[in-house]
Amino acid sequence: MCGRYVSTRSQEELANLFEVMRWDPGESLGASWNVAPTDQVWAVLERADRESGEVVRRLRPLRWGLVPSWAKDPKTGAKMINARMETVDSKPAYRTAFARRRCLLPADGFYEWETVRSGGRQRKQPYFVSAQDGGVMALAGLYEFWRDPQVADRGDPEAWWATCTVITTEATDAAGRIHPRMPLALAPENYAAWLDPAQEEPQGLRRLLAPPSDGELDARAVSPAVNNVRNDGPHLLNDPPADTPT
Repeated sequence: MCGRYVSTRSQEELANLFEVMRWDPGESLGASWNVAPTDQVWAVLERADRESGEVVRRLRPLRWGLVPSWAKDPKTGAKMINARMETVDSKPAYRTAFARRRCLLPADGFYEWETVRSGGRQRKQPYFVSAQDGGVMALAGLYEFWRDPQVADRGDPEAWWATCTVITTEATDAAGRIHPRMPLALAPENYAAWLDPAQEEPQGLRRLLAPPSDGELDARAVSPAVNNVRNDGPHLLNDPPADTPT
């Protein structure tokens, strides 16, 4: 699964990296070394402009934890932070978004936990998994809009929740030694096809969801301070204390 990741790049840097055409400087998000479910996260997506109809690549914040349009309660999103690649095109919660509303979620890397024994007890040792070349990871995601029935005016921005989920796959390479699942990152040559809202053919889309080849990921043990979602900062990527078994 993917339950925590790192996102520290600025709005301007992400716009350049992903060739974004439109973003709002007023929607800026701060750097986070401990992105958690229900946080606002950066997403790259393509949608038609309301006036011209032109498809525009945008950078915008979404709430992590997808709330399906038919959900009765937005609390549903807390349970839908991940969508399994194997069933993403068939599960009712995700299949419409898979066909029409796909996005990329930029990350410096993600965390996975390994159960280890220490002093006769079990504990969770966090690992930071990132691209070996240090580049940004474009996690494959889906997004959805949910209408809040408590807000009478549909034109009120508070009437709509924009949420997202991370697609996961079987873990490979360094990540596979820690946890059986991991987020699926897309290769740059597949960004355009994945984001294109006109592409709705399930088999063609599924072919884009290929796990990385061996040797592309790096995993290293980091500070157990990341286990607490309230902790944040670059110190979370420090090596664990010397007396901490890994």
